[in-house]
Amino acid sequence: MKLSALQHRQHGYTLIELMVALLISLFLLAGLITLEQGMRSTYGNQTQLTQLQDNERFALTVIGEVVQQAGYFPNPTVYTATTALPAAGAFAAKQPITGVYSAAAPNDTLSVRFLTASGDTNINCTGGSNTSGAVLVYVNAFSISAGANPALQCSVNGAAAQTLVNGVTNLEVWYGVKTNGAVTTNDVDSYLRANVMTAANWQNVTSVKVRLTFTNPLFGQPGQAATVQITRIIAVMQRAALTV
Repeated sequence: MKLSALQHRQHGYTLIELMVALLISLFLLAGLITLEQGMRSTYGNQTQLTQLQDNERFALTVIGEVVQQAGYFPNPTVYTATTALPAAGAFAAKQPITGVYSAAAPNDTLSVRFLTASGDTNINCTGGSNTSGAVLVYVNAFSISAGANPALQCSVNGAAAQTLVNGVTNLEVWYGVKTNGAVTTNDVDSYLRANVMTAANWQNVTSVKVRLTFTNPLFGQPGQAATVQITRIIAVMQRAALTV
């Protein structure tokens, strides 16, 4: 075999061919890395949005369950609104709901009370129920904790407040009342903040409008605001659709 033929058969890739192959490989690798990072970012965003939605749902569920029970008392043949809910603290006799208005963050507070008998399934804002063996008034006080990490919190009967949901920066409350005394139903005609509520209004709350402001976990990304708000109107079951 001639030397020239052997050299021709042993001929490999040129440097240019190797560089082109390497460039194509790097391009494909960069594409895979970009795709993986995009999927990871999308998954992270979806996880944070799911957590935000869960927090919104839980916060409004707790507030809603408590507000719906406002003014409740067992066995109306034994108790009246006056005997079940006597005057105490910021509450007048028979008054089941009160609150404090603030124009500045973290805005308002909301307090709701009801009477439970031992063994009732009525749950207060921290998840407890009455197992005391006697009747018990629950005063549920919602507020936003101060500090660098604000959260929705609730205190029961003056005990230390417990955190319900982190990342809640503001609580705003409107009270649905009937201001027209000529109307014979409990239909709401006005939503008022606590600072303009009268003594008669507090006895006449048929629904409560709650607005919560959450920190936005996606803030900093294009088109994302710093906060997200959610609003719910909650009927007070003891008054909704009843005549006076």
